[in-house]
Amino acid sequence: MSEHITWLTPEAHNRLVEELAERQGPIREEITLKIAEARAEGDLKENGGYHAAREEQGKNEARIKHLQYLLENSMVGSPEVPDGEAHIGRVVTIEFAENDTETYLLASAEEKGAKYEVLSYSSPLGEALIGKRIGDEVEYRLPNGKITRVMLVDVQNS
Repeated sequence: MSEHITWLTPEAHNRLVEELAERQGPIREEITLKIAEARAEGDLKENGGYHAAREEQGKNEARIKHLQYLLENSMVGSPEVPDGEAHIGRVVTIEFAENDTETYLLASAEEKGAKYEVLSYSSPLGEALIGKRIGDEVEYRLPNGKITRVMLVDVQNS
């Protein structure tokens, strides 16, 4: 089984590195302090503060593991592909039924705050668009199981 590579913009990569440092440092220390304070209150069985702090600790550690995995298995930038081809890191405009068009950044779900709404390249529509060129029609499965078609009307570098 091959490793899953996530493509990140430099901005997203830097944001995730900063979040990891924050979670491994100040946030982890703050949670440890909360646990120690709650533990000092005595009876842990019925200590709501202790249980809440432990739950917060578990969520923080899970996010740390996720960030570490993501950063270890990511590439910064976007793959080299011909102009006009839909791929990770490209801004795509698609036409739905009745001439409704939407423009998206075809990227990782980790891309937050992008200029465009992010369309995950691992979503059914994102997967259908990868490698397509302007004018191509693609089919993809909706969450309700129905198949729908869209046309790729524009592709730009992000």
